[in-house]
Amino acid sequence: MAVICLASAKGSPGVTTAGLAFALTWSRPVVLAECDPAGGDIAAGYLRHLELDGGHGLMQLVVAELRGQAGEQFWSQLVDLDPPGAQRLLLPGIATPAQAASLDPNWYGLASFFASLEHRDPRFDVIADCGRLVAPHTPWPLLSRADLVLLAVKPTLASLLPGRAAVQTLLAGAGPGSDGRIGLLVVGDGDYDDRAVSRQLGVPVIAHLPHDDRSARVLAEGGTVRTRRPLLRAAAAAEGKLMRAITGRRDRLRGPGKREAIHADV
Repeated sequence: MAVICLASAKGSPGVTTAGLAFALTWSRPVVLAECDPAGGDIAAGYLRHLELDGGHGLMQLVVAELRGQAGEQFWSQLVDLDPPGAQRLLLPGIATPAQAASLDPNWYGLASFFASLEHRDPRFDVIADCGRLVAPHTPWPLLSRADLVLLAVKPTLASLLPGRAAVQTLLAGAGPGSDGRIGLLVVGDGDYDDRAVSRQLGVPVIAHLPHDDRSARVLAEGGTVRTRRPLLRAAAAAEGKLMRAITGRRDRLRGPGKREAIHADV
């Protein structure tokens, strides 16, 4: 199990849409955590039919963490994305950007808690939507603790130019063991293929999600998810690539003869 962070440099390359597509096609238990300091979008978009009242989510978990009760309260803060299985769960984000500053002292504890979920029963992966890196109150402790950070970019010059600075910022803040932690998620079509995108930004492309207006609209506004649509098919196929990247990095950190086993089924 792993913690995977999604982020963007500038503009709107579809981080929230990508995170939701991953979560809805993930083969193992997963929590999609809305950690964007600009606020969460899924409760008012894909899950708007539930008319959630804001009584669940990240802020409530922060209060529980301060009381030393995060482990007890965590599961009650989640919303089932694909009921009734409780295998694909959402931790809703903050309601407004004004709440973001109150999260700053708590990201270290939340990052450790997310990482601990792979040692619990049941074990869950965590996919964290961290929003734009240029926003105030970016959750850097969570990004630095993640097994994999995917910077979402479009294969266009307008997206790659700020992407270069974002990659350097991520690499500078990655800390020890950063080799293999930073990768790219290419979203949509443009002037560059994946090899050129990787060459331009200096880190590997881990996955590519195609342009699919119909599926993106459903994920943004609600409706019936069609798993055979291009976006959802690509998201499902990307899981193995993400896990192989994480397993490879863990193996390198362990050294020869200590191969990671928990993702061998991917």
